[in-house]
Amino acid sequence: MNPDNSENADSTPTDDDTSEKRAVVLVSGGMDSATTAYEAEGRGYDLYFLHTSYGQKTETREYDCARKLADEMGARDFLHIETDHLKRIGASSLTDDAMAVADADTESDDIPDTYVPFRNANLLSMAVSYAEATDCEAVFVGAHSEDYAGYPDCRPAFFEAFEAMVDVGTKPETNVSVEVPFVNDSKTDIAARGVELGVPFEHTWSCYRAEEPACGTCDSCAYRLQAFQNVGVRDPIEYAERPQYAD
Repeated sequence: MNPDNSENADSTPTDDDTSEKRAVVLVSGGMDSATTAYEAEGRGYDLYFLHTSYGQKTETREYDCARKLADEMGARDFLHIETDHLKRIGASSLTDDAMAVADADTESDDIPDTYVPFRNANLLSMAVSYAEATDCEAVFVGAHSEDYAGYPDCRPAFFEAFEAMVDVGTKPETNVSVEVPFVNDSKTDIAARGVELGVPFEHTWSCYRAEEPACGTCDSCAYRLQAFQNVGVRDPIEYAERPQYAD
């Protein structure tokens, strides 16, 4: 797969469609970014999906989910970028085969070993390039409050600083906002909003360890299961274990 080209038709705007609202959505294949995509659509944006594979252990399943979501939503464009530099840099159990993904510890405030150093800055830089090239006016990201408790590049201050950098580092006529609609919300809030919006959660994946079935015991599985249990909806994906994490 060519990392330099989108998989759909040329997305360069024409004179006939310059009035449309466009947004790039960073779509990981997970429930947060899927709900964010539906939120962006509800705000009237045409969607340009950006999915990145950076050597994460479940990258094939994540790609399949992102691709299915793009098809489900009729995204205007789907750009898949393959890059291995974050895996080569290492220092994360998501990308380093020598590091095991730890079991969930939902009470810890420490930065987990699943943190990929400065990943969101890397992904957002690609998203802004894509947005500027396609005349998109926003980049949507699915980060939320439980993320920034452990991941420094998910904090509101990070996104505010990045948006300021975008303003300085793009063409004078470029105006790309960084939209993080759930940055002050919990995973449970996102699950509830996704159910309200009709997000096809069966086409999403959150497990850090396995591509099928989900393990049910890593941090990401735990927060996901807890969210669905809190809203009283059964998570539609398959799990090897399905512990009770509800508040």
